[in-house]
Amino acid sequence: MNIIIMGLPGAGKGTQAAKIIKKYSIPHISTGDMFRLAIKNETDLGRQAKAFMDQGELVPDEVTVGIVKERLSQSDAKGGFLLDGFPRTVEQAEALNNIMSELGTQIDQTIYVEVPEEELMNRLTGRRICETCGATYHLVFNPPKTEGICDLDGGKLYQREDDNPETVQNRLEVNIKQTAPLLDFYKGLGVLATVDGSKDIEEVFEEVDEILNGL
Repeated sequence: MNIIIMGLPGAGKGTQAAKIIKKYSIPHISTGDMFRLAIKNETDLGRQAKAFMDQGELVPDEVTVGIVKERLSQSDAKGGFLLDGFPRTVEQAEALNNIMSELGTQIDQTIYVEVPEEELMNRLTGRRICETCGATYHLVFNPPKTEGICDLDGGKLYQREDDNPETVQNRLEVNIKQTAPLLDFYKGLGVLATVDGSKDIEEVFEEVDEILNGL
């Protein structure tokens, strides 16, 4: 089965991805991993991608799509895969469909892990880190025994700048704007399934598993 997993930051997409690949024994193919592999193997596209990245520029779609095609053509992906972080635009989704056609296959399911924006704010702004040992806490899910103090060494806990409400809100707004057209695209193809990511992790996976078992 060929699956795409999507979700806003903090939705738990990575947790569900790990469960899917473990149960279904398919490779987890993320954008970052694809780029690293292409660069490590010094493929022509990998060298092109590295040149853009070294200059702090976005890698153009034609290079990204080429790297995706290289990765999906490898033998371990022939029995199915879980694609994570690609596509990010409708243009990339259309290019992915073309790749699938060339490989004689198709995307079987797109799973969107949906969580209300207010809950995502709570999840993403609740992280605290010890300034001395780097231990990570969460005000809701993994709070320290004493507020603001690390359990391990008594160090002061701080909030990273990219975890503050204003930054998180902006990040979510950008991602929502980017994700909406993709959801419409896959809904139009009849391969979109939405799961309730606000539930317990195991309950979410039960929903995911039920969808995948129906393929």
